[in-house]
Amino acid sequence: MTIKHFVFNAFSENTFVAYDHTGECVIIDPGCFDSEEKSTLKMFISDNHLKVKKLLNTHCHIDHVLGNHFVKQTYGVQLHIHRADIPTLKANEIVAPLYGFQGYEPTTAELFLEEGDEVRFGESVLKVLFVPGHAPGHVAFVNAEEKICICGDVLFYQSIGRTDLPGGDYATLISSIKDKLFTLADDTKVFCGHGQATSIGFEKQYNPYCGSGISI
Repeated sequence: MTIKHFVFNAFSENTFVAYDHTGECVIIDPGCFDSEEKSTLKMFISDNHLKVKKLLNTHCHIDHVLGNHFVKQTYGVQLHIHRADIPTLKANEIVAPLYGFQGYEPTTAELFLEEGDEVRFGESVLKVLFVPGHAPGHVAFVNAEEKICICGDVLFYQSIGRTDLPGGDYATLISSIKDKLFTLADDTKVFCGHGQATSIGFEKQYNPYCGSGISI
């Protein structure tokens, strides 16, 4: 499995395309908003002869869903989210203009992810982990064999997701990290929703919020 990432919109959000040798792919958290960003994503898909099979959101904060409508319309795919994030997705109709995203095109989810579900495309599989705390319906996508974790805004390089937005909870977030993400192999590569990638082992040792030996 190959993971390609793009940095989109004013929040410097990481959008991911996961694909394999079959050419099938999934798009995760499309943050593309303006025409240039949408063109960048579309050109990558076209240039690499990829076939988009699914649209996935780790969670539905505005910076991660700006391109949902574009992806659905362009590739004819359905949106997968966790059911607990339906209110978060709906709220973006009000939130978007407050952050300057005039012309945001709202959309709805057709399919709902649960803990343990498997997202399949080509010969690849991503397993769903339910990791709330930053958002009530936050999920991560993991391939344990290939040691890949796409975790949205749960865990960052030496940091964690904020918990002061509606539905956020600090204790829940720390539990999601320690009980779910930190059970993965230490050399699992973590693709974060913002900033650089990291690894499970590095964050266990050096993350000031949840590293080993740190009292939470």
